[in-house]
Amino acid sequence: MNPSSCQLPISFSIEKLQNDLQTCETNLWTPHFNTNRYEGKWTSVSLRSQSGLETDILSFADKEYKNTPLLDSCPYFKEIMDWFECEKEAVRLLRLGSNSEIKEHVDNDTSYEDGFFRIHVPIVTNSEVYFYVDKKLVPMKMGECWYANFQLPHSVQNKSSEPRIHLTLDCIRNYWSDELFSKMGFDVNFVYKKQYSDEVKQQIIAELSRNPSETNVKIIAELQSQMNL
Repeated sequence: MNPSSCQLPISFSIEKLQNDLQTCETNLWTPHFNTNRYEGKWTSVSLRSQSGLETDILSFADKEYKNTPLLDSCPYFKEIMDWFECEKEAVRLLRLGSNSEIKEHVDNDTSYEDGFFRIHVPIVTNSEVYFYVDKKLVPMKMGECWYANFQLPHSVQNKSSEPRIHLTLDCIRNYWSDELFSKMGFDVNFVYKKQYSDEVKQQIIAELSRNPSETNVKIIAELQSQMNL
């Protein structure tokens, strides 16, 4: 099985990241829409969104995305985006306020094996921020570049007195990324067999129920049939 998280073999300038962040310190930050997922303050601003607006922070797969006007004022963020030689969907800044928490949850179809990978680049963080994926602490430091399988249960606790701010990029897997992930030790031919605990199945069902469709109804029924009710 491929790792639940992995640091990419590249790092970025903390000074340049924080310079571009200053450009984004406006009143455009929007509270995260999943209010039952967190306690405290969790806000975001978009550099790529479906509508092209900075305040549109929704992230759904298989939609068309466009750069927001804010990106034009953030040359280093654009440089980082261009480093990834693949299609990008949502690109956002995610800010978790001091003494705030993102509760454990799962994001469906967000693993490399599903053809998707979400990248985190910490811009502001410290040793009192605890980011867990699959119950394992992921020690992200400023300027580093990380992938994680967010289809697994994950959570974040910011126990510090300052906000934690990450640049996140939702990327579509391709030949370029397969070569990159192969060098990081991934088996790009691995087929992820989704064998979850009942607790994780309940979390997936809750996420699918937010976005009803004929396909999701079938997946929910299949998951429910596998549970020890």
